[in-house]
Amino acid sequence: MNIIEMRSISKRFGPVLANDAVDFTLAQGEIHALLGENGAGKTTLMRILYGLYTADKGEILVGGQPVTIHSPGDAIRAGVGMVTQHFTLVAPLTVAENVVLGQTDGFRLEPETIERKVGEAAERYGIEVDPAAQIRHLSVGERQRVEILKALYRNARILILDEPTAVLVPQEVDVLFATLGRLVREGLSVVFISHKLHEVMTVCDRITVLRNGQVVGTVHKQDTSKLKLARMMVGRETFGVERSQQPITGEPRLRMEGLSARNSKGLEALKGVTLTVRSGEILGIAGVSGNGQTELADVLAGVLEPSTGRIIVGERDLTGSDASQITAAGVGRIPEDRHKGVVAELTVAENLALENLSDFVRQGRLDRERIRQNAEQLIGEYTIKASPTDRTRTLSGGNMQKVILARALARKPQVVIASQPTRGLDVGATEYVRQRLLEERDRGAAVLLLSEDLDEIMSLSDRIAVIYEGRIVGVMPAEQASADRLGLLMSGAKEASLDEI
Repeated sequence: MNIIEMRSISKRFGPVLANDAVDFTLAQGEIHALLGENGAGKTTLMRILYGLYTADKGEILVGGQPVTIHSPGDAIRAGVGMVTQHFTLVAPLTVAENVVLGQTDGFRLEPETIERKVGEAAERYGIEVDPAAQIRHLSVGERQRVEILKALYRNARILILDEPTAVLVPQEVDVLFATLGRLVREGLSVVFISHKLHEVMTVCDRITVLRNGQVVGTVHKQDTSKLKLARMMVGRETFGVERSQQPITGEPRLRMEGLSARNSKGLEALKGVTLTVRSGEILGIAGVSGNGQTELADVLAGVLEPSTGRIIVGERDLTGSDASQITAAGVGRIPEDRHKGVVAELTVAENLALENLSDFVRQGRLDRERIRQNAEQLIGEYTIKASPTDRTRTLSGGNMQKVILARALARKPQVVIASQPTRGLDVGATEYVRQRLLEERDRGAAVLLLSEDLDEIMSLSDRIAVIYEGRIVGVMPAEQASADRLGLLMSGAKEASLDEI
C-alpha cells in the first residue's frame, strides 16, 4: 500500500522547470531513495511534500486521500516530517525543550514533566538521547537524532531525510541506519535523499532517479547496482575515478611546522600542526566539520596569520605571506566556499584572470584581449559551460567550481591546496574535479586535500591525516586506512587505542 502518492507534480521557478510532471510513490514501511544530480529536482519535490513550496500542477495523496499542503503545518498535520542538513534546533535549550517547542498549550513549561514525556517517547522509538542535555553539548549525530525524535513526537508517519549522512562520521551513520531500520519495522516510511550510492544500496528498498526535473526510473535495490544508478543519474556509461598506487619518492614541496592559529572568535582552532606533502602525492586531511580544517586552509592560503609555526613551500619560508605572495610562490588554491572564491558580478574571463592580473597588464593597463583569449582557452580546456562575458553569478555550482579549478591549476602550481573541492557538486562535476586532482598529483604537484567526505579522502589520498580539535591525531598510508579506523580518530579516539580494530 502506498502511503504517499505524488501525481504529475510540476514546479517552475522563472524559466527553470524544476519538476516536470513527476510521479513519486512511497510505500508503507519502506525506505525510498531519491537520487539525482544537483538541480535534478529532488529537494524541490520533497519541499513540495513538506509544504515549503507549492506545486504549480499535480496532486498529493496521503493514505489514499487527496490533501492540500501549503505549509509545514499542513504537512505535519498530514503526518509528514522533514529533517534537513541544517538542523533547526535552539542550542541553549535542552533536548526536551526543543522536541516540545511549539507543541504546548500554555506558556509555562515544567522541565521534569516534559523531560519525562520526551524520555518516554525516545524509549518508545528506540532513539538514544538524554532529554535533559543541552543541544550545544551534543555531537552532530546526537543532534540529528533529536531532529528525528522531534518529527516523531509530532506523530510523523512519513519522514523525509535530506542528505542525512553528510555531517556524520561512519559510526554515527551506522547508528542512524540501525535507528531507521527499527523505525521502519514499526511502520514508519522514509524518503532518503543522498548522493552516496553505497549508502542508498545499503539502507534503501526502492530508488527513484531524477534528471533535469523528470523521473528517469524507479528500481528495486536488488535489481540494480551502483554503476547502473550512476549511469541513470548522469546519462552516460563511464563513472568514477581510480587512483594508481605508486611509491611516494618525490621531494617535500609543502611543509607545515608547528602551525597554530586562532579562529574568528579568538579561540585556538589549530594546535601545533606538523605535516609534509611531497611531490607526486595527495595527502588527505579527514575530520568532522569544525575541527580546524577551515583555519588550516586559511593559514596556508595567506588569509589567516598563524600564531606559531612555519609554512615552507619548496625552499621558501612563506610564513606570514599574503595570498598574492603565496600564489606567486607556486601555490594553487581551491577555497572551501566557491562563492567566496569568485567575484560574482565580474565576468568569467575576469574571474579567470583575477589571481594573476599582472600577467594581463600592458603599459599600465589591463589587456582585455589577452584576458578574453585566456578565458577562451581555459573554458575549452576545462569544459566550462559558459562564455567569457557571462557574469559568474549565473553559472551552476559545478561550472563555478571549474572556473576556480582552471584559475588555480592553469599555471601548473607546485602545490595545490584543495579545500572541500566537491562539496555540493553533483556526480558528474564531482568526478571531473577528482580526476583533475589526480592529474595534478601525477604531474608531480603536492596536493593537500581537505574534505569532510570520507569516501573522497579514501579514494584519492596516498596518505591520510586525521584532524581532531585542531590537532593531527593520526597519519597513515591510505592502504592502512579503513572507515572504522578513521571514524574513531575523527571522533577523538587515540591512535594507540585502535589496535583492536
